[in-house]
Amino acid sequence: MKKQISVILVNYNGKKYNDACITSILNSTIKERIRIVVVDNASTDGSLEALYEKWGEHEQIHILTLRDNYGFSKANNEGIRYSMEQGIDYYLLLNNDTEIEPDTIEKMFECGRKTGGIIVPKILYADKRNVIWCAGGTFTPVIKKTIQSGLNKTDNGQYDRSGECLFANGCAFLLSRQIVEKTGLLDERFFLYYEDVEYSMRAERNHVGIYYCAEAVVYHKVNGSTGGNEKPANAYYITRNWLLCNRLYMHDEGGIRGKLRFSLFVVYFACNRLAWLFIWFLQGKRAMCTALLKGVRDYRLENWGKMPICISADKTV
Repeated sequence: MKKQISVILVNYNGKKYNDACITSILNSTIKERIRIVVVDNASTDGSLEALYEKWGEHEQIHILTLRDNYGFSKANNEGIRYSMEQGIDYYLLLNNDTEIEPDTIEKMFECGRKTGGIIVPKILYADKRNVIWCAGGTFTPVIKKTIQSGLNKTDNGQYDRSGECLFANGCAFLLSRQIVEKTGLLDERFFLYYEDVEYSMRAERNHVGIYYCAEAVVYHKVNGSTGGNEKPANAYYITRNWLLCNRLYMHDEGGIRGKLRFSLFVVYFACNRLAWLFIWFLQGKRAMCTALLKGVRDYRLENWGKMPICISADKTV
């Protein structure tokens, strides 16, 4: 029996994206082997009702509804758990603000079967389909800052060579049951942002390879699922989770070297965040400044998961 592949889509108020994404998946060259699991994070835009109306009776689609917005990690984990219970052995985590080429899943699956690793595709901008958003990735050597290979470069074939990389962008990556059993599920403390960075670092620690599959193409409506980075909540999550992720894989790894690297990172982090505080203050974005400071505070207090305090809209400072 041929292996089944579960495509897991997390929906939070993604009404304008879901249909195009699902349609592109169902146009796959191996569509008979695909099951789609949509995990709804308590959407309020009518997208859940629209999903049930259009896709609720489709034999290849299952909709999981969560009682609250539990974040990207938990929602994907629920989709993986459900898929494992159904006996499915491969899981493609895919943003719902994407569309894929017909052979994308087939190419990723074949690469995963051959390498036994986590597989990431070539990701292009949906509105500029000759421009790369991510073609695999790596980390800077000292502070472990992510680098998306090919970011904002015109696709002239220079990233058409598949191979091993270090970073699996959460927009789209393929896992197997064996990888999940060895590496675990996504860390639900992160809620939003840096869960893919942490998982990539954890994979390396567990000797699980990450491979870029150049033949698999995804088109991403960048920031469609998060609303963009100029939101207070995003400033909060990036600040808090960046600290948590690097602490886990620098300071907590033990030894003088790890602690020194984390100390250097903290210096870089402080300069970066102070610069943004200054910029947002000059722009009158009080809520962005408040969110950043609360991110630091909640990291120190170890308040994880969803941002506990609602931050009001920006007002003039």
